[in-house]
Amino acid sequence: MTTDQFNLQVYAHASALKSYAYKFTNNLDDADDLVQDTMMKAIRYYDKFEQGTNFKGWLFVIMKNTFINNYRKTVKVQAVVSQEEEISSSQLMSSSTRNQAEGAFAMADIKKALDKLPTAYSVPFIRYVEGYKYEEIAAELSIPLGTVKTRIHQARELLKKQLQVYKQKFN
Repeated sequence: MTTDQFNLQVYAHASALKSYAYKFTNNLDDADDLVQDTMMKAIRYYDKFEQGTNFKGWLFVIMKNTFINNYRKTVKVQAVVSQEEEISSSQLMSSSTRNQAEGAFAMADIKKALDKLPTAYSVPFIRYVEGYKYEEIAAELSIPLGTVKTRIHQARELLKKQLQVYKQKFN
């Protein structure tokens, strides 16, 4: 498929993308922005599309991932803004020592739990936490996409069991 044919196919799905985007955003302007971002990413990553696979499905996955990533960024920004507004410097000084110590213990426990995981689970899980996409992990490890997803899920479940004490503490 040539680049022009690819671009025409992307634009042919614009209306379906817009209705799908509206389900995510519940706002016409935000839906238009999401469609535009999706189409730009699809065109930018034209070479990643595998000929013979579901083109519309590929576009919808790009849209879903774009929406999730934008949502996570927005939540992080809002959390930082609200924390800056709510925390005074005196409160910060008194809590930082305790938080640092608790954090060190928690990180040590997380590292121990990760070290106990079989390598087949820990490597994909760590890559995922580092921000790699499932497809990138599958390509790097030369394993099927479904296997990557299963191993990451299994790693989560094993870590939940090993770190259950923190669930009770932070709920």
